[in-house]
Amino acid sequence: MTVAILIIFSLVYLGMILGGLPFLQLDRTGVALLGAISLIGIGAISPEAAVQALHLPTLILLFAFMVLSAQLRLGGFYAAVTHRLTTLPIEPPLLLGVLILVVAALSAVFSNDIVCLAVAPVLIDTCRRRGLDPMPYLLALACAANIGSAATLIGNPQNMLIGATLRLSFSGYAMEAITPVLLGLLVTWGIITGQTRGRWMAPLVTTGVAPVRRADDVSAFNRWQTTKGLTVAGALLGVFLFTSWPHEAAALVGAGILLTSRQLHSRQMLGLVDWELLVLFIGLFVVNHALQHTGLVAEAVGIMAAAGVPLEQPELLFGATVLLSNLVSNVPAVMLLLPVATHPLAGLILALASTLAGNLLLVGSIANLIVADAALRQGLRLDWRMHARVGIPVTLATLIITAGYFGWRLAR
Repeated sequence: MTVAILIIFSLVYLGMILGGLPFLQLDRTGVALLGAISLIGIGAISPEAAVQALHLPTLILLFAFMVLSAQLRLGGFYAAVTHRLTTLPIEPPLLLGVLILVVAALSAVFSNDIVCLAVAPVLIDTCRRRGLDPMPYLLALACAANIGSAATLIGNPQNMLIGATLRLSFSGYAMEAITPVLLGLLVTWGIITGQTRGRWMAPLVTTGVAPVRRADDVSAFNRWQTTKGLTVAGALLGVFLFTSWPHEAAALVGAGILLTSRQLHSRQMLGLVDWELLVLFIGLFVVNHALQHTGLVAEAVGIMAAAGVPLEQPELLFGATVLLSNLVSNVPAVMLLLPVATHPLAGLILALASTLAGNLLLVGSIANLIVADAALRQGLRLDWRMHARVGIPVTLATLIITAGYFGWRLAR
């Protein structure tokens, strides 16, 4: 049975690397779900044990903040903020800086993927109306959303998983993460500004196809719905910062309040929940639990430690997180490395390294792909080469800054 579990685990993580499996119409979510089904089907894990393998606090937190972001998206909050921001009467380099700060702040609270999904179409429209090339701003959107989401334990899915599993302090984490995040945002502005070299109105790189707009790209601004969503978000931040109430319980109550609406139908709200991401988490929880139950993971960690590669050490954990995040994506990487996250700084290392590594390549982060897809639907081409020219130096610079910060923390 151990051999069968190892084969299924290997196939699942091959799917994580490739984004699917050859000759099958499966993406990462489908591969993870099929792996979990296979393990239950061969009796490697019982349905009851599979349910127990799920980390409910993480799943609940993810779901609740998806509902919160759906509320703000349907209320037109993101579109209104983006439109007001991009119509400010300021010079393009300063506009880029303000965009980076605003996107990072929104991503730290409302999840980077949702922010990119809601902001990108409006950003393209308003840049065109001002005669600006949208591309530097789209690249800034993707990079800033990833970097900004690292600032809190609710900014992205992997941080939610890390915070809920290791029971990290919300305020304590934010105080540690804010320095490398702010420095990373500053470096991002410098890199994109330097590469643009004043050509803010350069000819656009287009796909030659007519722009296509989805019905939910831009929602009309609704003051009441936006106020309702922001009030719940503010209350949740207060709970996280100043009370001991379990985060997932508080977030679930907040989601329940938002679903109780006379104007927004629950079908609309739940239709914007990323169910595929939740299923991906469920599948990976089951697959990883089955492998850990064999004892192979503990044995492998012991062998590596005996060979002089103790992954529990901060430096090695940092390197392994960066490598695995670009190999299998950040969420699967974090799930693999959580068992060795025993150092006091392990949670911070996992969260920052896995998130910042997502800027390296276009496929390294869902937020990157969302921005590229939004550009394509508006007749723009943001390919992997164009992204890499910004993503690679931004990633290297932010990781060097973060490594230096950890070196300073460990030396204290």
